[in-house]
Amino acid sequence: MPNLREFDQRLRDEAAVDPSLDVPQDAPTSKTQIIAIYGKGGIGKSFTLANLSHMMAEQGKRVLLIGCDPKSDTTSLLFGGKACPTIIDTSARKKDSGEEVAIGDVCFKHGGVFAMELGGPEVGRGCGGRGIIHGFELLEKLGFLDWDFDYVLLDFLGDVVCGGFGLPIARDMAQKVILVASNDLQSLYVANNVCSAVDYFRKLGGNVGVAGLVINKDDGTGEAAAFAEAVNIPVLAAIPQDDDLRKKSANYQIVGTAKSQWGDLFAGLGDAVAGAPPTRPVPLDQDGLLALFDSKDTGGDYQLVPATDADMRGKNAVLRESLEVIYDDA
Repeated sequence: MPNLREFDQRLRDEAAVDPSLDVPQDAPTSKTQIIAIYGKGGIGKSFTLANLSHMMAEQGKRVLLIGCDPKSDTTSLLFGGKACPTIIDTSARKKDSGEEVAIGDVCFKHGGVFAMELGGPEVGRGCGGRGIIHGFELLEKLGFLDWDFDYVLLDFLGDVVCGGFGLPIARDMAQKVILVASNDLQSLYVANNVCSAVDYFRKLGGNVGVAGLVINKDDGTGEAAAFAEAVNIPVLAAIPQDDDLRKKSANYQIVGTAKSQWGDLFAGLGDAVAGAPPTRPVPLDQDGLLALFDSKDTGGDYQLVPATDADMRGKNAVLRESLEVIYDDA
């Protein structure tokens, strides 16, 4: 496992530290593949991860799934919709009663997958990114550095840019990143932002790369595949927009199993995730991203029209007499 102790204090001081002075230069040496999965909220990361982790476990791998989304919904599909006690809430409750957190308080098993949720603050009551940092501090106390897994899968929101959510990329905590997106501009915008972050930290000497894109709810229009080609990453799987998948997900049914008609799809995704190398993407600028779509759908052919001073003044557009004092020549 990567040495979390090294970057704990650095993260606390992140706002005051130039990241260019503090990015690890050595290649990762851990035998455990730590993979951070990023995507826009609601794009289907939790669905993808729950089924992927279940299939990997069926394939004989030791898998730990960690939800790093303040909504704490990553593990809900694995546990039949039942809420998993979060590490942050459990720690606070135990601390109030003078007890220590045990691994059985926060980590649970299903189908061979070990799973837990970091949790986060309630809306308006704290910073989600700081909650993630605190959560990993608690994991270290529970023995994270000594755990023996083939894969650790981390579920991160991609449309949040504060420090804690970028932790796997900025601090070389993960070896690679998987993106989840669909054929829509907003989810690809988020995926492109994550590519930009990876590219930025690679310039500073970091090692994390993007292993590929999972297209979820694929309707066949092709924008996500075109994005993957443009930023130079592979498509690891295309999960179709299908009513059977929607219903099973809504009813908390696992489809990432050999017993399901979707088993081969997730088995292929598991193999692709395991073997895909971490690559440095080539992020797009805004115009390049818009060019993936028909301009009739995005307004991509819009020309910027500058505002005038009269526009800004509106009904007050009549110029007032200057109050400047002008002195006669002496």
